[in-house]
Amino acid sequence: MTHLDLSPVQSRACWSSADIRSATKEWIYELSASDVDELDAALEHSRSRGLSGTRVTRDDFPLPTLGRLMDRVDSEVSRGLGIFLIRGLPVRNYSKEDASTIFWGLGTYVGEPWPQNLQGDLLGNLLDTGKRTVDANVRYYETNEKLGFHTDGADIVALLCLRTSKSGGGNHFVSSVAVHDAMLERAPELLECLYEPFCVDWRGDQADGAPPYYTMPIFSRQSDSVSSFYLGEYIESAQRFDGVPPLSDRQREALACFDDLCMSDEFRIDLEQQPGDMSFISNLVTLHAREAFEDHDDPDERRHLRRLWLASSKTDHRPPLLQALYDLRIGQRRREKKLLQQS
Repeated sequence: MTHLDLSPVQSRACWSSADIRSATKEWIYELSASDVDELDAALEHSRSRGLSGTRVTRDDFPLPTLGRLMDRVDSEVSRGLGIFLIRGLPVRNYSKEDASTIFWGLGTYVGEPWPQNLQGDLLGNLLDTGKRTVDANVRYYETNEKLGFHTDGADIVALLCLRTSKSGGGNHFVSSVAVHDAMLERAPELLECLYEPFCVDWRGDQADGAPPYYTMPIFSRQSDSVSSFYLGEYIESAQRFDGVPPLSDRQREALACFDDLCMSDEFRIDLEQQPGDMSFISNLVTLHAREAFEDHDDPDERRHLRRLWLASSKTDHRPPLLQALYDLRIGQRRREKKLLQQS
């Protein structure tokens, strides 16, 4: 491949673990009693219209004060640090459906809902279903297995913690662009490899007739912006397909260097999400990971997160595949909404 003219990212999203720990006031917000009252009023307003969950629009969920906070969330995630955490939603005071409606309502202020799979699901459930990833069509979020650093398939992924596991299940976050700059300084020849395409397993979510894998570089550069798209486990599982070339020694060395830096104390932050925590993460500049966990016997107490994928109007660029997914899935949803409005 032609030699890349690489340069450091040098943005606010390029943070070390020490940097982000010292900036908690910039990315962590604790809900006050008056904030919760405002959310309760918005929930009641949507109920008065007979609406809940994904049927709720921004107009159905008025937030005269918190709306400004959510605009700040969008700006910080899309053009700032790449991460924001809202704490203190008293989820035990609500049914899971009502807590999810509040989460969805807040999300409508951050971005446009982005379908999470071919079935068009907009509000995902992250639960251990008892499945295992030895089944080629099982996704990691359906299991209690460890999930390495990765990105999701949208501009922003948001997670609401409803219940925590009996043990384990901790979350990790890292600035992918900080790791990029570290590799540029320490192993530039390996960083260049990550700008080349890798084969990635669809894990059964491909369109009818499409190949069961796709190709995608881990880093993409557009002008002065660098974005990442990474699914390490799915790169490895794509090796099972005919037509996928074996990973070269150079590729494996580059992936190992990348993973080691992500997991290092220098860059990784650890977060034990508590019930009521809502995290908003840019998939373009931030990676997240999850430890394996042991769950409760009581089904209602088992680890349970709700997930939103969001398209932000503040996103300046997307990696090529992510833009293609946006055009396909957001475009399809808009067409379906238009048909519903006309019927």
